[in-house]
Amino acid sequence: MNLGQWLADAFEWTDAGMTRVAARLGRLRPLHLDVYRSYGTPHRFYVKGRLLADRGLTPQTEADSPWRNFQAMYRRFNSREIPGAEVVISLPQHLDLPVVTGPTGYFTLRLDPPALPASVNYLWYPVTVRLTKLPTRFRGLLGQVEGVAQVLIPPPTAEFGVISDLDDTVIVTRATHILRMLRTVLLRNAHSHETLAGVAAFYQALLHGQSGRPDNPFFYVSSSPWNLYDVLDDFLRLQGVPPGPLLLRETLLGRTPGSEGKNPDASPHHGHKLKEINQVLDTYPDLPFILLGDSGQQDPVIYAEVVRTYPGRIRVIYIRDVGVPARARHIGPLAAALRRDTGVELLLVPDYLTAATHAAAHGFITAEALAGMKSPE
Repeated sequence: MNLGQWLADAFEWTDAGMTRVAARLGRLRPLHLDVYRSYGTPHRFYVKGRLLADRGLTPQTEADSPWRNFQAMYRRFNSREIPGAEVVISLPQHLDLPVVTGPTGYFTLRLDPPALPASVNYLWYPVTVRLTKLPTRFRGLLGQVEGVAQVLIPPPTAEFGVISDLDDTVIVTRATHILRMLRTVLLRNAHSHETLAGVAAFYQALLHGQSGRPDNPFFYVSSSPWNLYDVLDDFLRLQGVPPGPLLLRETLLGRTPGSEGKNPDASPHHGHKLKEINQVLDTYPDLPFILLGDSGQQDPVIYAEVVRTYPGRIRVIYIRDVGVPARARHIGPLAAALRRDTGVELLLVPDYLTAATHAAAHGFITAEALAGMKSPE
């Protein structure tokens, strides 16, 4: 066990002990179900969420001060999770499927539905989740606790899927500068975070593709922890970026669960992103994909590995240049080797208008969508 994993285990053990003490003293807030956007097919999908004591978060606003944002961020990470609870996922035809929350309050249920609920907003299928049973030490907290999970199921008419990084690809986090990144993450909220110029228009153009219908599913892969889910999901909504499952990490320390033994030299960031991308591609074996990332971290290397693992599945890779020459220098040889060996283009672009121009020339978006980016209203 490495040091990061040991620290993660020690933190979880301490946190669980504090939760048990708070429950015995009657100091826990009412319980709350966080339910996350997930994905699948009409024949198999999963539902994911977390049961924890309400963190006392209020809706984020434009008027929130940096200090208020810092307090809210502290509450997100100082959470009290409820393990060993039974949660029921309800489907049509009166089908109720139970799942038990894990040591840190998370639950994931993979299922083969006999029928689907009615879709909402074309791609999304709502699934009701409710708490039904608690361990003895938490029984006094049992009440009407439920939520609605949104499951993405692409229609047969989808032209391609899009897998995108978040940090410095969609949202400005300055991940190449650790102190700037911490200040950005801790002191801003969904309203005050900066977006990158043109990202919403370009992503909307990809969502609609050539058909003009919002057919093409989006998946966002990030090494951010699930504690930030509400901030990131609200940010996408406020900026007009297409919604999609946020594939985040359960821990900031140690290895990504399920990645052990696959590549001992890979970083947790690399292992997590590769694992999540592989699962998306395996779920939709007949759907090609476009990959979007940035030059700030390991996206070019990870995406090149994906291309080689899934030949013929990736249409193009767009890598936004974050303006760090030392990182950009490695991309040219990588892109040349990838194009020579696989025929897939990996493009380092200065902005999303450049990416959109290429996308329009190759039929991924319409000429009208490109014209709209060039002459925004």
